[in-house]
Amino acid sequence: MKQQTETEKKVVLLGMSLEELTTVALRMGMPRFAGKQLAEWIYVRRATDFAEMTNISQANRQKLAEIYDLGRYPWSDVQCSVDGTKKYLFPVGEGRFVESVLIPEGDRATLCISSQVGCKMDCLFCMTGKQGFKGNLSAGEIINQVLSVEESAELTNIVYMGMGEPLDNATNVLKSISVLTSAWGLGWSPKRVTLSTVGVRRGLERFLSETTCHLAVSLHNPFHEGRLELMPAEGGLPLEDTLQMIREADFTGQRRVSFEYIVFDGVNDSDEHAAELARLLRGIPCRINLIPFHQIPDVPLRPLSRDKMEHFKRQLESRGYTTTIRTSRGEDISAACGMLSTKEQMARGGSAPR
Repeated sequence: MKQQTETEKKVVLLGMSLEELTTVALRMGMPRFAGKQLAEWIYVRRATDFAEMTNISQANRQKLAEIYDLGRYPWSDVQCSVDGTKKYLFPVGEGRFVESVLIPEGDRATLCISSQVGCKMDCLFCMTGKQGFKGNLSAGEIINQVLSVEESAELTNIVYMGMGEPLDNATNVLKSISVLTSAWGLGWSPKRVTLSTVGVRRGLERFLSETTCHLAVSLHNPFHEGRLELMPAEGGLPLEDTLQMIREADFTGQRRVSFEYIVFDGVNDSDEHAAELARLLRGIPCRINLIPFHQIPDVPLRPLSRDKMEHFKRQLESRGYTTTIRTSRGEDISAACGMLSTKEQMARGGSAPR
């Protein structure tokens, strides 16, 4: 795989649908079935060079290479934790980087992927938001993360929980999900894919209607004013509205919804918070994931002790909710979103986080 640069003007094939690849083939004067051949080489055989496509004539391969780029490029850095977690850094243009985190656990290998460079949501507890918003990833740049990590062939689950708000980049994210889950693409079951969101109205509407993947909602405070202080996006789509959209969606079958709740000491950990959270989610079959806070620089939030976390968990379980405490992973490599890319950006002379 070659390094991606902003100066390249070729059209990227990675991330294209079967229909789009068929259009490419026809425009090149190739037969219609060549679209399926391209899809197989790109997504099934995971070609990184047109020369590998031996069932396409050499002349057509040369023509394709003159106009198109496969869109495969390698990670530029990787950090490995003592617990097996690995954080990959991918360049996506001059001075811009995104992260993907591999989380191995038993027979599962989950890859947490990014959807944007930086983020508009500006959540108080998230390092990515401190970078500001730099741009959306294309469907190809999202899929490249999945195909280019060393453990790609062993992956069992994908979570859109990396840098950025996925549903603020809904068109490219939904296109990448189609590549992941279509028979002509990577052929994954939608039940192996989870998307996490703070709540973006139009994007959430599309995700709920166009996919059957799992949904995780970043909740973090059940009270409007408290959530607004942590997550400015609460002002655009209040939690109550997000929950109503979920209640009206089809979650029959195996599709699941979960709620992510980072617990901060003295901020959202009281019995009143637990009671209000339970009231809000009443009638929604769900799981609540309590998440330990990974400290980030210059943020006045503190992690909660394990004993207090267990107490909060019991408060929710006593009200009938399946509740888990997520195990902290990769703390020795700053696995929290945005840490590595921010360091790299600053090392290359970029602006410091806000």
